[in-house]
Amino acid sequence: MTPHAEDAINMSKEILNQKHNLPLNKIIKGNCIESMRSLPNDSIDVIFADPPYNLQLKNDLSRPDSSKVNGVTEDWDRFKSFKEYDQFTKDWISEAKRLLKPEGTIWVIGSYHNIFRVGNAMQNIGFWILNDIIWHKSNPMPNFKGTRFTNAHETIIWASKDHNSKYNFNYHAMKSLNEGIQMRSDWHIPICSGGERIKDSNGNKIHSTQKPEALLYRVLLSSSKKNDIVLDPFFGTGTTGAVAKKLGRNFIGLERESIYISAAEARINEIDSPDEQFLSTTVSKKTQKRVPFGSLVENGLIKPGAVLRGPKSLKSKKFMATVRADGSLSMNGDSGSIHQMSAKVQGKESSNGWTFWHLEKEGKLELIDDLRTEFLNINNTN
Repeated sequence: MTPHAEDAINMSKEILNQKHNLPLNKIIKGNCIESMRSLPNDSIDVIFADPPYNLQLKNDLSRPDSSKVNGVTEDWDRFKSFKEYDQFTKDWISEAKRLLKPEGTIWVIGSYHNIFRVGNAMQNIGFWILNDIIWHKSNPMPNFKGTRFTNAHETIIWASKDHNSKYNFNYHAMKSLNEGIQMRSDWHIPICSGGERIKDSNGNKIHSTQKPEALLYRVLLSSSKKNDIVLDPFFGTGTTGAVAKKLGRNFIGLERESIYISAAEARINEIDSPDEQFLSTTVSKKTQKRVPFGSLVENGLIKPGAVLRGPKSLKSKKFMATVRADGSLSMNGDSGSIHQMSAKVQGKESSNGWTFWHLEKEGKLELIDDLRTEFLNINNTN
């Protein structure tokens, strides 16, 4: 995408945001469902939801040394019955579907206590599940009583608005994040601890289920674009907002607890706005502007008469072709496009000439696809 095209898209988004009068990069205090109802239809690009897990804890948890485990004991995680929890889930998920843009996606994280009930509600309401991500905690809390397996993971459901949605997935960015290997659906990330954990003046953690920023980094990098709007209906201490700001996304946080809001605002205010030039991510070649090979010739990056070589050998004449003035290649009395001739020398029906042919420069081979990228960069800055 050219900078001009990206600027036009950003301007259109800004106009749309002003039209909707959205509270961008702000935290709305109040009940999440009522707050969601105050927002307009089709206005959100991505939703990340970390709803109450409904842990149904009956008694305090203790370690073998009888010290108390600070688990989830807050009122917001208490429901009278599964029926009440299911109704709550249906209500907020229905609002989420209304708020999402047609191409938007939603992420919902949960444990075995609630994620199956949440997934059922999402499918009943019409969301189309794309993946279930397993967040494997590399440092989980042990099962102190030794009565069950150690609960070492949580599940994240990623879903599009419906079956036909043309949702956004930054596949190549995630592949780059994973050292060039396709990213899988099992994510090995430590739980939030150490300096990242938000604590009060007495050193006690403020929120019992604060998520690590690394987790939200993957969520937002994979499914959103710069300047997109991310809604978190259970904002807590603001991990979603913090990561959104670092990645150049807008956020809207919904939270009812004043102590969480204060911590989140302080946390996010300490984050510097990112340098725009470093927010670009790896994209598919298919999304790049189409450039004929002849454009490289007519602009002087490759001159008529230049010899292109295949990747197998610098010396073998079998993999040598001469560039003609019209951008075609000539070899042994035959001629054709870079794609036709690369297929011919390899004995294939088709071949991508951009990733086959090389130009020899100062004794080294340079892939012509790199020259195409150079050409695009030159023209994008003019």
